[in-house]
Amino acid sequence: MSAATNLSHAQKPLILALPNGRILGEVMPLLRRLGITPEPAFDDPGSRQLRFGTSEPAIDLIRVRSFDVATFVAFGSAELGIAGNDVLMEFDYSEIYAPLDLDVGHCRIAVAATADWVAREDVGRASHIRVATKYPEITRRHFAARGIQAECIKLNGAIELAPHLGLCCHIVDLVQTGATLRANGLIEIEQIAEISARLIVNRPALKTRPEEVGGWIERFRDAIGRQRQDTRSRRPVAPLGRYDAG
Repeated sequence: MSAATNLSHAQKPLILALPNGRILGEVMPLLRRLGITPEPAFDDPGSRQLRFGTSEPAIDLIRVRSFDVATFVAFGSAELGIAGNDVLMEFDYSEIYAPLDLDVGHCRIAVAATADWVAREDVGRASHIRVATKYPEITRRHFAARGIQAECIKLNGAIELAPHLGLCCHIVDLVQTGATLRANGLIEIEQIAEISARLIVNRPALKTRPEEVGGWIERFRDAIGRQRQDTRSRRPVAPLGRYDAG
């Protein structure tokens, strides 16, 4: 049995914090590849339970809001977590170590505005703008680097409404396909960063429980490598053209 799964009687299970929402559905196949299968209540939509045992005695799961994953891990309430690097960029907790890109949850964080505004203005020439976002720190840093003062209005949802209702001219939000922006009359004008899900670790836990926490990091690393190999092996091979054969 590996160090990661050799749970002593004196130690509690490690807690892995998972985010609700889109990323969760993409992460679960990876967890099952690792042999982590949650108890039935995890998949029961009627359950109010938030902490779950798993098929691995060494690991319990908690399911929380995406922004809260980083907080639980930073303060040591969970030793491990999965969070988008948008969350890590926003909070920039020194207590969090992010050793692995899990290669799921791909999207981008971007600036968008109404088509009317884009047609008549240039954000690069502004000295002050008002922005609706759930990422005020990322937004301020991004515009400050360009010499622009960003007045951020914090919203947690329906951000696309803000420009049309006179709250602001710009939004900063996650974009996957751009369909939501287009449906609400907005145009993406600038990308800030590419986003994907990361394995995150509480730094003190890595020092106090190095074999267990380090063992799980390696298991995740191996599983990601196998997943990428499987993906490559499933890609169709193009037939040889008339000039391709040796």
